[in-house]
Amino acid sequence: MSEAVLGIIGGSGIYDLPGLSDLREERIESPWGEPSDVVRIGRMGRTRIVFLPRHGRGHAIPPSEINYRANIDVMKRAGVTDLVSLSACGSYKAELYPGLFVLVDQFVDRTSGRASSFFGRGCVAHVSVAHPVGPALQELIAEAATAEGLPFVRGGTLVTMEGPQFSTYAESITYKTLGYDLIGMTAMPEAKLAREAEITYATVAMVTDYDCWHEEHGPVDVAAVVKVLHDNADKARRLVARLAADFPRERVPCPAGSHNALDNALITAPEMRDPALLAKLDAVAGRVLEAA
Repeated sequence: MSEAVLGIIGGSGIYDLPGLSDLREERIESPWGEPSDVVRIGRMGRTRIVFLPRHGRGHAIPPSEINYRANIDVMKRAGVTDLVSLSACGSYKAELYPGLFVLVDQFVDRTSGRASSFFGRGCVAHVSVAHPVGPALQELIAEAATAEGLPFVRGGTLVTMEGPQFSTYAESITYKTLGYDLIGMTAMPEAKLAREAEITYATVAMVTDYDCWHEEHGPVDVAAVVKVLHDNADKARRLVARLAADFPRERVPCPAGSHNALDNALITAPEMRDPALLAKLDAVAGRVLEAA
């Protein structure tokens, strides 16, 4: 078994992760381009942590311009086995109120134009994302939230929109009618790419608003969202610290198969594979390419 390394991707309002010991910053080069920022590598207790702010420090990168492939690739190169995404989201249910954490287990992808796979012409792979969240990782997050006394709900479906604009009223009502629980702008293709990289993935959706469907709350107000983000950031840091304190030393096989997601996924015949693409896949798919 390999060492368990906990990766944290910080969303809106979470641009740093205080409390890391043996801290160093590292700019990891990726063949997929520039990641959002340098990674911060350190420890919380016995657990090695790799932190990356999704929008960059200072929130300089909008959702559609994030290089999701580079972000996941550098996490893989840093040794991350389990990745927790902290994401600000809007709610479609009154009981999912601002300030609540939702441990999402399903996603609907309504984005367009984002590179959503490491594979392509010259090396085709089909990876299942039927169950995109690692249940064992989600259980550890739930235990950490319980231990910290943080309000949370387990389970929910998050629809990812392109952004950066918030929803129209018609979109908001449509998604609510379809039964979705939350809306955000960054979970996809991040979750898909993590699965291709055989990194176990989980999302902590931090509710900031009610999108624009709620008659009493009206359209999303950035100032109100920022206030909730500030409060959520402290809770998120407490959650991560507790999660790290109780995290296993060795990687636990994922019940949803994220640790071996590429087994039998490559469909392109070895003699037809593009060497240039294979070189870019050295971190993401090295385990199966070396065995081929």
